[in-house]
Amino acid sequence: MKIIVGKNAGFCYGVRNAVESAKKDLENTKESIFFLGDIVHNKQVIDELKKQGAVFVEDILEAKGTTIIRAHGIPKEIYEIAKKNNIVLKDYTCPNVLKIHKIAEEYANKGYYILLFGERKHPENIGTVSYCGDKFFVIEDEEGLYNAIDILNNWKVKDVLVLSQTTFNRDTFYTFQGILRDELNKDINLVINNTICNATNIRQQETEELAQNVDCMIIIGGRNSSNTKKLYEIAEEYGKSAICIETKEDIKNVDFSLFNTIGIMAGASTPQSSIDEIYEALDSKYN
Repeated sequence: MKIIVGKNAGFCYGVRNAVESAKKDLENTKESIFFLGDIVHNKQVIDELKKQGAVFVEDILEAKGTTIIRAHGIPKEIYEIAKKNNIVLKDYTCPNVLKIHKIAEEYANKGYYILLFGERKHPENIGTVSYCGDKFFVIEDEEGLYNAIDILNNWKVKDVLVLSQTTFNRDTFYTFQGILRDELNKDINLVINNTICNATNIRQQETEELAQNVDCMIIIGGRNSSNTKKLYEIAEEYGKSAICIETKEDIKNVDFSLFNTIGIMAGASTPQSSIDEIYEALDSKYN
């Protein structure tokens, strides 16, 4: 059996920086370090940090000392609350997410309505929305997009900005972009800023290419990871067979003997150790 691991599988820059920085912080102090929410969407990473002494909280007021901000970012009011309560923050928000916050705030101050492509309940978008003022729509699907278009056209809005979650599906972004250009009133000033990060673009493109050249795709990543979910959707669309797993335990009862070639791709929050374990389990069983 030939097993091909994607060249770009695993940690992206933003995740690697957040996780490695957090580990160093934990190693260099005897005090408790708090984490506001999961630093990344991967259970194995979270479990490893807990073993090092990390304390995870969901409310900033639960933090009793230095608090680490996750790679997905936080709503801007959290910074203000932390400052008022003398909570020291270590901000490991991905630079690409911070860039989106800056763009959103800039255009919100100019009075633009902001369309944000992505998942409404995703931590990244919850943070971004806090910079959008009160004129925004979070667009999760085509139905939501058309609803927003109807409202914007009827309200005779003048200026509209488009942003996207960093891990949004690139094909869907271009589809939505085309619909907006066709359906919005022509006198609306439409500014489209594709804020899907380069790491996402590269992983999605490689997954698409790999899926078409193997018999089965294995996507590795956290069950609550948005970018992993997108990779799996692409693998299903372009490949012959696809499976999404989190650890090597998930493949114990799966028979891969009918496949001559297997492709492996991993989400941006998946540690190299998880990829290596699954590769080695497949290699030792089928080769």
